[in-house]
Amino acid sequence: MPSLKEVRTRITSVKSTQQITSAMKMVAASKLRKAQTSILQLRPFAAHQKMLLQQLTAGLGEKKANIYGEVREGGKVLYVVFTSNRGLCGAYNTNVIKQMNAIIAANSTTKNGNGFALVTIGKKASEFYAKQPVEVVATHDDLYDQLTYAKAVPVAENFIQMYLSGEYNRIVFIYHQFKNAVVQRLQVEQFLPVESPEQDEKSEHREVEYIFDPSMEEILDDLVPQILKTQFYKALLDSWASELGARMTAMSQATDNANELLKDLKLTYNKARQASITKEILEIVGGAEALKNQ
Repeated sequence: MPSLKEVRTRITSVKSTQQITSAMKMVAASKLRKAQTSILQLRPFAAHQKMLLQQLTAGLGEKKANIYGEVREGGKVLYVVFTSNRGLCGAYNTNVIKQMNAIIAANSTTKNGNGFALVTIGKKASEFYAKQPVEVVATHDDLYDQLTYAKAVPVAENFIQMYLSGEYNRIVFIYHQFKNAVVQRLQVEQFLPVESPEQDEKSEHREVEYIFDPSMEEILDDLVPQILKTQFYKALLDSWASELGARMTAMSQATDNANELLKDLKLTYNKARQASITKEILEIVGGAEALKNQ
């Protein structure tokens, strides 16, 4: 049985850890309220925009102007990996990296597989893939610091330009979609080219005829990039809210575990203290008996 001093030291250590995890839970919960409000307000608008974008590009068919919906065979693929800047958020970062690693493994084992490159958003992905033999073309670890639409726009514009220039034939996002504080769904979502309603299982397919005014080219040059920027910002907000939800849940579980551990340690301490008292009583009784027999 451990000594009383050892048990007291462990109790003090666990109490200190419990205070930290409890504080982190409260901070994450406070930030989550704002992040959750932002994503829930943006999501319906972004969903309608995406539906409009899909129907618009699908309505163009094989026309030359349909550069955003053009499906190109082969070519390089750009994967955008969304993780957090800090840990202590459960399996949040691990799930994203596992998914990306599975894609890398599948690509390397496929004959004549397409080339690919990565853009990392969040320090956890940046640090991990900096040590891996993969091409990382850019890192954006500062986007979550005071996250705003204005900060997201230049990055989205860069992605759009990479696609239009032919540098990459596909751009794919890997991120968590926020559902609630406990549930975050991992998504592998194609950003460009724009998927047709038939390809997107979540989309409602409706054939719509459009009359373009002033012209098809002007509308595509102005409207489509704006919608794509909103879709990227939505992915960022989803990822940010998911991180906070995962951290709040993880810290809540850690606090509960610390509480259970404290109960066990206090029981162990009381047992050790009782054993020490019993030992002292036996020593006194033994000494008294020895004096009586002299």
